[in-house]
Amino acid sequence: MSQTGTQPQSSNTTTYYTLLGLHPSASVIDIRRAYRELSKQYHPDTTELPDTVATEKFREINEAYATLSHPERRLSYDLKIGYSRFGVIQTPTDLNHPTHKPHDFSKSMYLDASDRPLSSGEIFVLFVLGLTFVGCLVLAIAIAVLRGEPLQTQLTQPTPTTQHLVSMFQNHNPQPAEFF
Repeated sequence: MSQTGTQPQSSNTTTYYTLLGLHPSASVIDIRRAYRELSKQYHPDTTELPDTVATEKFREINEAYATLSHPERRLSYDLKIGYSRFGVIQTPTDLNHPTHKPHDFSKSMYLDASDRPLSSGEIFVLFVLGLTFVGCLVLAIAIAVLRGEPLQTQLTQPTPTTQHLVSMFQNHNPQPAEFF
């Protein structure tokens, strides 16, 4: 027995992962899916197995799911069985030469490495933005029509007061002073 009161997993006993039929790198969703399928299969009320066998198997499945669905418990369990999520990085044999070739972007269908097609979410946002613009334009036209204002499609000529101000400015422009 260890200090926590649990027996360490030996190589001949089954792990919680094999009990659920999963690999240790399985995602949380995969663990939940496997648990639901097995719990339906081995639940004492729904199985044709004897009650003692079904109850024991169902208890084991629940214990495995309780451990693997909790992140801290899963991490400590993985350490206990000797599984590590982190790969070991080995140093290259020759440090003076690169271990991989850089990517040749000339063979890419995109002109720039950062150039990529728009995702469906980005396309949706652009569609909503365009729809909002068109909606605002239609709303402005509807308000103008309801007020009875004429729609102007050409630029208007300056009003006489504007022309008067422009001519005053041009006529009243003082000459620069001459320096000796």
